[in-house]
Amino acid sequence: MPDKALRIRRAGSREHPGAPPRRPVMLAIAGDSAAGKTTMTRGLVEALGPDRCVSLCTDDYHRYDREERKELPFTALHPDCNHLEIMEQHLQLLATGAPVLKPVYDHGTGQLVRPELVEPAEFVIVEGLFPLWSKLSRACFDVTVFLDPPEDIRRGWKVQRDTSKRGYTEEKVLAELERREPESEAYIRPQRAVADLVVRFAPIESRDDPEGTPLSATLTMRPTIDHPDLGEVLAPGLSRAMHLKLERDPDGRPAETLHVHGYAPREESIAVEKAIWTALGAPDTETPECLGRLGGSSGDARSEPLAIAQLLLLYHLTDAAR
Repeated sequence: MPDKALRIRRAGSREHPGAPPRRPVMLAIAGDSAAGKTTMTRGLVEALGPDRCVSLCTDDYHRYDREERKELPFTALHPDCNHLEIMEQHLQLLATGAPVLKPVYDHGTGQLVRPELVEPAEFVIVEGLFPLWSKLSRACFDVTVFLDPPEDIRRGWKVQRDTSKRGYTEEKVLAELERREPESEAYIRPQRAVADLVVRFAPIESRDDPEGTPLSATLTMRPTIDHPDLGEVLAPGLSRAMHLKLERDPDGRPAETLHVHGYAPREESIAVEKAIWTALGAPDTETPECLGRLGGSSGDARSEPLAIAQLLLLYHLTDAAR
């Protein structure tokens, strides 16, 4: 279905004029392997609740399992290694409120396993290597995000994850990173240019913070969607936690850039989180504890910049729903 026709169909998916749309609000979170996509997604799904939000990973559309890929001249980051046409079809169906029978790739074993039924909820979050790959796939989403950590940080995250959870040695992970680099540059990173928001977790270069200081976050907010008015959140007394600038993105286009400081006192970051949470229309409840969580359980470390980034994405999701 051409992307314009898809947009028209989504806009017209209503019971009657003035009724809320039946189709879900769709969020894409794209990025290279180990860029933090699953961590970002997990907090959003938990905050919204499984009855209101479902997620899926486009890496499930791998064409070959791990053993088969060993004999191929390309890696999982190459379009020919993925069923991208099927992915596009499924995104179209989900965007219009229809269920899909999605393939499943088991990252632990590297095998393709039994497919699963995905029925769209009020919110659908799609994360992976290729959600912003084509004009058609991008047309399925209300909000699009690209996670763009510095390469040295991403590589460290990948080594840690793949050696602890996927059975690789450090040498194999590093060798695979080098093999993937040309395809990452050719096919994954270009999606950054078409995202509504680009999120980058990194130290602040101009500061000499002690080891262990949480990473700061930079959110490039392009004018392709309406962003929240952060005037009250950036009031005096809260500005040490974050500040806003008008800058140019890597492509030379003007964009607002929100800098969220990892070194700020936690109480100031929490004040910012509460202000954004109030803007979401939930002033009488606490911000969800799952936001900012770096691991999969309540005992894991927290990142206040991650929590603020997730809150801003929640703002966009709820605003699109309205």
